[in-house]
Amino acid sequence: MSAAVEHPGTVPDPFVHPALFYRDEREYLEGTVPFVREGLAAGEPVAVAVPGDRLRLIKDALGDDAETVRLLDMREAGRNPGRIIPGVLRAFADAQPAGRRVRIIGEPIWAGRSATEYPACAQHEALINAAFRGRTVTILCPYDTERLPEPVLADAHATHPTVIPAGPGPAHDSAAYAPDAVVARYNEPLPLVPDALTVPFTAESLPQARHLASDEGRRLGLTGVALEDLTLATAELTTNSVVHGGGSGVLRVWGEGGHVLCEVRDRGRLTDPLAGRRPPARERRGGRGLLLVNLIADLVRMHTGDEGTTVRCWFAR
Repeated sequence: MSAAVEHPGTVPDPFVHPALFYRDEREYLEGTVPFVREGLAAGEPVAVAVPGDRLRLIKDALGDDAETVRLLDMREAGRNPGRIIPGVLRAFADAQPAGRRVRIIGEPIWAGRSATEYPACAQHEALINAAFRGRTVTILCPYDTERLPEPVLADAHATHPTVIPAGPGPAHDSAAYAPDAVVARYNEPLPLVPDALTVPFTAESLPQARHLASDEGRRLGLTGVALEDLTLATAELTTNSVVHGGGSGVLRVWGEGGHVLCEVRDRGRLTDPLAGRRPPARERRGGRGLLLVNLIADLVRMHTGDEGTTVRCWFAR
């Protein structure tokens, strides 16, 4: 699993991205633990980012070897799927010596992910392929075939060039591989919320819009770091709208369940599907606003089209 499948007449991509389908704990460990140990035996840096209950299984099975592996609870590190590429995968891979293959287990989709979160999860899995193209990295993504619905498993075939079936059977190319189609399909319009605080803004009214958003977040129950994050996200998104989205936009803030949401709509269109999901080059000035929003929000959903762009963020209260 450390090399890409070669096809006649093509240069194989050193990036490898298989989906591992499993039915129970035994198959989970049979698919993940040897993957980790093979990497360690080859001197490759290894990270495991999976939900906490699965993380404990792998850690216990590895024994002393677990001390040499970067272990992350994906329920925390990947709570916002838009954070996983820059804050988990790239953060680990970029810190390793150049030229050495890196191995990562990443499980961003588990039973219990909400329908609101899932579109961002599917897009994340599709965008991994573009984010790591040409890099000597292997990212293994487990999928629970007993607890995840069939459409999720079908999307896994579309977002992973290689699939490892549950039970006996070798890894093979996915005939359904079409990551760009998945990104486009989940670029879903975000309906307007009629009772939200609504604040149109331009460059001149940015400070007022931000203060109103912060006050509304406080009124709706945000405090401490969560309120600071809402205020910072509002500042970044409204500034982006003024600079890149036609000079104006509309800010909305409202409460929904256990979260406070902020949303910015403008007339700009995002043409880079990895916007906000890749660390900017060190020499580049700017370009960090949407990345920062992904790193601090509990969930970020985006929709872009000819009519403009909407960015919606969730913050737990």
